Amino acid sequence: MSVASPPPRAGGSSGAELDLSQLGATLWRKKWTVLRPTILVAVATLIVVQFITPRYQAESRVFIESRDNAYLRPDVDKDIAQNPVDDEAVTSQVQIILSRDLAREVIKNLKLGDKPEFDSARNGVSPIKAVLGLLGLVRDPLNMTPEERVLTAYYDRLTVTPVDKSRVINIDFLSQDPQLAAQVANAIADAYLTRQRETKEEQAKTASQWLAGEIDTMRQKVEDADAKVEDFRAKANLLVGNNNTTLSAQTLGDVNAQLAAARAQKADAEAKAKMIRDMLRSGQPIESSDILNSELIRRLSEQRVTLRAQLAEQSATLLDNHPRIIELKAQIADLDKQIRAEADTVARSFENDAKLAGARVDTLTASLDQLKNQAATTNGQDVQLRALERDAKSQRDLLESYLAKYREAASRNSLESSPADARVISRATVSNVPAYPKKLPTVLIATFATLLISSGLVMTKEILAAPVGPAPARTEPTVGVSDTLAPRLAAIANEPPGPPAAAGVPAGSVASVADNLRHAGAASKRLAVFGALSGISTSQTAIKLARLLADDSRVVLVGLASGDTAIRGISNEPSAPGLAELACGTASFGGIITKDKFSPLHLISAGQAPVDRVGVLAAPGMVTNFNALARAYDHVVVDAGEAAGAEIERISEVASHAVLITDTLSNAATISARDRLLTAGFGDVRILVGGYGTSGATAAAA
Repeated sequence: MSVASPPPRAGGSSGAELDLSQLGATLWRKKWTVLRPTILVAVATLIVVQFITPRYQAESRVFIESRDNAYLRPDVDKDIAQNPVDDEAVTSQVQIILSRDLAREVIKNLKLGDKPEFDSARNGVSPIKAVLGLLGLVRDPLNMTPEERVLTAYYDRLTVTPVDKSRVINIDFLSQDPQLAAQVANAIADAYLTRQRETKEEQAKTASQWLAGEIDTMRQKVEDADAKVEDFRAKANLLVGNNNTTLSAQTLGDVNAQLAAARAQKADAEAKAKMIRDMLRSGQPIESSDILNSELIRRLSEQRVTLRAQLAEQSATLLDNHPRIIELKAQIADLDKQIRAEADTVARSFENDAKLAGARVDTLTASLDQLKNQAATTNGQDVQLRALERDAKSQRDLLESYLAKYREAASRNSLESSPADARVISRATVSNVPAYPKKLPTVLIATFATLLISSGLVMTKEILAAPVGPAPARTEPTVGVSDTLAPRLAAIANEPPGPPAAAGVPAGSVASVADNLRHAGAASKRLAVFGALSGISTSQTAIKLARLLADDSRVVLVGLASGDTAIRGISNEPSAPGLAELACGTASFGGIITKDKFSPLHLISAGQAPVDRVGVLAAPGMVTNFNALARAYDHVVVDAGEAAGAEIERISEVASHAVLITDTLSNAATISARDRLLTAGFGDVRILVGGYGTSGATAAAA
């Protein structure tokens, strides 16, 4: 038997919640409302793309690089590495390829203006374009000049993009004629290279013309600077002699050198004379090289040697008093006297030379002092002269650099000597495969977009059509009972019986309770299963009820009573943590949800930690967790255990409706348990007699 209390009290959850399963069912019910426009758009798109004139794409690739020949560069620049082309330079070259001047050149060379593909006004404007032009949605071709029409068509078909992380530029062109597409792509590349060469040639011509004028001016400046140098040199008497030095400086150097030589000569003569005088005074033999080199002294020395030899020979047989011996000694003494006299003469000669050298030193010293004084007076003029010479040299160096640049620029006054800083690495070829339109992607995109829009419209209509409003206010409990049990429940409530059970579902069973809960809508979203007595097990009834609801809804069964071995027995993860571990903070909310091994039912056990339902419900955020479950599931069934204790008020915060299991209605404990639940805040209490597995179970709605 089940006794049902009235609908939820005021202040409960209000408004219809988003039911995804109901939206899915609505989509399936109205599938042709979605599929009809989708199929229609797919067929229409397929037909349209078949009639669109195909366009063929041709691609040409250009590589940007510096192509200056090292052998044509000046000698000073041959060893300098050329700067690499950066990303900004490549992007700039893309804009040059897209320039209007280059476009006009290609259009003129290929006569694109004569082709109807590029000038839509040649064969007349289509009515659609005319109407769109009048409405201002597109530009009216008749109001455009022929050049504007051709340029617009040209740029609509041209795509120029740089290849990422490279110096390669892609030139893509679309045309109805595949051969024309290849011709235009190659013509754009060729025109780009030609314009680069022409730019270099023009730069060389401009530079050569400018340098020619500057060279004439610089030549006159050099001549004027050289003339100033020579005029100042002549006026200042700073004439240049050998080794590019002034005459005064040369004279000063020569006098200084002569003075040094005279001083050396004087010192040498004085030294030689002194040495000879010392030898003469000491009576030592005269052994000076200057004396020995004298011809007279050499002859006298030879004679002396001869006489001394004779003296030695005669002394061997004659005595010292012998006339011959005396004669020889006299001759030797005379020769020694002559030698000393000649040495004295040589000494006097050296002394005279020293006096002459001293006089020359005095003269040269006076000349040197005079030249020094003269040089001191000309230093300022020499500084001015060097400044003029530096200015003349700088003008001359600038003229020479201009001449070198002029010769280089003159050598590049032709296209052949001015290579472009790019080259074509891939020329466009004729393609027979249309690049536009992309038939299959276009049909798929249109079909998918229509499917999404149609589905969105259907779901939006369903959501907007759902009833929205607050729940009805709480009324006094009403009791509906079966005919046989009405007198027994008369004391519980004095209200008329409620509506009978749904057709096809036997009354007085768990199935009838489940069917009533299905039809109750949001009022039965959160449900707690209690036992009226401590000996009554609520787990089997809660499992049966949750499984019946899970046949067509998303249901989670939460074990709040301790010792929920029945819930663990049907779980695919019996050792998984539960609410106790979540309350202790050792498990996450997503880690405690498991699945029933025999049905689509989801399970959350009470857990293995030593925490009772009071501690679980008192944990921070537990009410928020149950609210999250209510948003994720159609029904939340709580196996709450015995309907006793102050914690049943906390249970009413997470489950506003209850099912009370009892063995008999005549038991006072049943009426007391029901009153406790209503007092705790449960707005709907259904009493089930016997519960799951009890034959002859009865139920009544109150």
